[in-house]
Amino acid sequence: MSQSGNGQETPQTPLDALGIMASQQAIIGTNLRHVEMYTMRGLLSLLWHEPDGDAKPVAVVMVGGAMGGMLGPGDSLYHAFGEALVARGVPSIRLSYRKPNDLDSCCVDTAAAVQLAVGSGADNVVIMGHSFGGAVAIRVAVGLAEMVSGVVTFATQSAGCEVAGGLQGRPLLMFHGDKDSILPMDASEVVRAIAGSGDLHIMPGDDHLLAKSHDVMFETTMKWLDEVLIGATP
Repeated sequence: MSQSGNGQETPQTPLDALGIMASQQAIIGTNLRHVEMYTMRGLLSLLWHEPDGDAKPVAVVMVGGAMGGMLGPGDSLYHAFGEALVARGVPSIRLSYRKPNDLDSCCVDTAAAVQLAVGSGADNVVIMGHSFGGAVAIRVAVGLAEMVSGVVTFATQSAGCEVAGGLQGRPLLMFHGDKDSILPMDASEVVRAIAGSGDLHIMPGDDHLLAKSHDVMFETTMKWLDEVLIGATP
């Protein structure tokens, strides 16, 4: 909590919680900006895909697993989403956690990215998470219910998803390989059961990185985004 000018306590935002000491940024490609935020608890890095001209009032935030990373599952699926979405006027943020595998810290990082997206004009945000990041995505979506309109998980863990019922029927798209050697597909089944709804796609013959399922996941998710996010905008 912090104090306002009249002495009353005001809620601390995720960006406040980061305690950013300094930041810098650079344009590293067409419609792609790299942002670094320095904090006492580590470096938060963002890759921000930004459309030319006016962006649609929606956004996507993508987070990795317990080891962090910005490329996501499949064949750099998150980068493919970023490029496809920005071409349609939809901004997206890929982030690298300050402290990978620290659930609370990673949730703050992700919530801060959602706050940045909303502060840049998004009315609705979808969060995507791979593996450990599935729990991060669900927890942040529950905590920021007014900002987050849907969640996509890829080979999610169930630990940390005990709050999934708090999605309260918001769209939940899930993918899991039936040969996952790290997290069995039962993990996604458990999360869907806790949520009380969800569209779970089992990827035959695929492992935890879902390397064989890139095209199916890309096409299915883009269609889902059309209905949940993009199609809802004027």
